[in-house]
Amino acid sequence: MFTPQGPTLRELAVQALSSVERGYDLLAPKFDHTPFRTPDAILDPVARALRDMGPHRSGLDLCCGTGAGLGVLREAGVERAVGVDFSAGMLDVARRGEPTASYVRGDALALPFGPVFDLVVSFGAFGHFLPRQQAELFAQVSQVLRPGGQFVFPMPAPARPGSRGYWAMLGFDAAMRVRNAVWRPPFVMYYRVFRFGDVRRELDRAGFDLELRALPELGERPDGSPRCGLVVATRRSQG
Repeated sequence: MFTPQGPTLRELAVQALSSVERGYDLLAPKFDHTPFRTPDAILDPVARALRDMGPHRSGLDLCCGTGAGLGVLREAGVERAVGVDFSAGMLDVARRGEPTASYVRGDALALPFGPVFDLVVSFGAFGHFLPRQQAELFAQVSQVLRPGGQFVFPMPAPARPGSRGYWAMLGFDAAMRVRNAVWRPPFVMYYRVFRFGDVRRELDRAGFDLELRALPELGERPDGSPRCGLVVATRRSQG
């Protein structure tokens, strides 16, 4: 639900007809007042889970946006936090909200770091990567983690076919495909392309051992399965 402080329909339309980078530069000042920001109801349980998994000396928020994940790293006790994003506008907002973190403007598919992090997190960004880019993305994450380091992110259970959420996501993805077929530059944002089976396979290929943990605070579906899981991918030692 959009708030009175959020973007107008006209502003959203201008953003949607821009490139991904330019669109987020435009949206940045009002992004935290849109439904696209990961809600605290998800961020807070992840921060608690990370505290229990720690300690982590250094952490990277991948595609950090306005810094919600950097707040998670701070709450989890990470000593040195870095945010990377390709939108200068989003980074400007993040700096004001999390001034103790460090920031790098960069591409998630070409990360400018060596293996210096104990932890990498990401929130709400994976719809900006096509399925064929997942292998490259996970390889980049593996490259910046020390052996034994962890790549952690929440993964909501998929909407059940025929449910309201299912049709909403299907309609959104269809609209984006039509938009990208008739308008340039493309705006890659698809909600249904990040599937757990594919993710598990590509993380394994990138050198990770994967565990899916429940987040009990977020409740269960009618069949008893969790509404949201926490993917914990641990980088295997080489050799």
